[in-house]
Amino acid sequence: MEHVSLRKASLCDVISLQQIGRQTFQETFAASNSEDNMRAYLEEGFSAAKLTAELQNPESTFYLAELNSTVIGYLKVNTGAAQTEQQSAASLEIERIYVLQAYHGKKVGQVLYEQAMQLATQAQVDFVWLGVWEQNAQAIRFYQKNGFDEFDKHVFQLGDDAQIDILMKRTLTSAA
Repeated sequence: MEHVSLRKASLCDVISLQQIGRQTFQETFAASNSEDNMRAYLEEGFSAAKLTAELQNPESTFYLAELNSTVIGYLKVNTGAAQTEQQSAASLEIERIYVLQAYHGKKVGQVLYEQAMQLATQAQVDFVWLGVWEQNAQAIRFYQKNGFDEFDKHVFQLGDDAQIDILMKRTLTSAA
């Protein structure tokens, strides 16, 4: 596969983020969820207004993965108050690593993950954490392979369905 490039997303990328977010979420979760719940989440979770607000938050950062100028995935990380759950001021949350299904197994997720870890190192956080749906075995294996361990669970509300996310974290060793 040709080289995947990363670039920091800006307000000009709202439509690309909306399209890639909706498509990857649909590909990953549609088979396991009702059409109504999916429709509601895709409309709310990836609305232009919501994505614009997230892009404008100085404690959230998005990176787009591109192949031949086509967006094939993205990363969203949060620090400080932007984290979806308050863990620690000295933590970074990987909220999303989304990759189009056609590019699964081609190391795109790994490239986005490595960018997140680079941001965590630059921010000098103590640990990186994330939530992953308990039924998403492929993602759980990916994070375990990258040194993440389960530490808690929380509810992720998808429409009228309360689902369980496994919370995972990786402690960063500080350079002494």
